[in-house]
Amino acid sequence: MAAAVKTNVMRILEREGAAHRVHFYDPEQGIDAVSVARQLGQDPQAVFKTLVTQGKSRAFYVFVIPAPSTLNLKLAAAACGEKAIEMIPQKLLLPNTGYIHGGCSPVGMKKAYPTYIDETAQLFDAVCVSAGKIGAQVELAPDELCRVTGAVYAPLTD
Repeated sequence: MAAAVKTNVMRILEREGAAHRVHFYDPEQGIDAVSVARQLGQDPQAVFKTLVTQGKSRAFYVFVIPAPSTLNLKLAAAACGEKAIEMIPQKLLLPNTGYIHGGCSPVGMKKAYPTYIDETAQLFDAVCVSAGKIGAQVELAPDELCRVTGAVYAPLTD
C-alpha cells in the first residue's frame, strides 16, 4: 500500500521528539482495531483503540485500551473521578476531537482532554494507536504516548 500524506499526529510526534514508526494498512480489510492488528502482524493486545466519553459533569475524557478489550465504564469513571461516564454519540466525535470514527487518535485532538491509557500498555515496549487517519497507525513506547498526550495509566478493562 502506498504511503499516505503525513498526518498531524505524525507531525506532533516529530515535534515532540517522540521516537515512532508509521504503519499503513488497507481499510478495505477492516478498520476495527483487531483487524488492523492482524494486518500489521501485531499482537492485538499491543494495538490500542481510542474511545471518547462524557462524564456526568459533561466533561469529555479519552480512554485508550487494547483492541480486543471493552472499556469498563465503572473503572473508567473511577479513573477520572466521575460518578458515571458514557460513550459519546458518534456524531459528536468529529466536532469535539477533529477525528472521525476509525481514525481517532489520542494524539492531537482539538482540545487536550484528560486521557487514560490502560495499564496493560506498560507490558509492551511499543504500542500502536491511530495516526489520525483511517489506514495509518503509529507505533511508539507507551511512556512516550503518555508524555505526548499527558495521559496516565489506569485499570480500564476487565
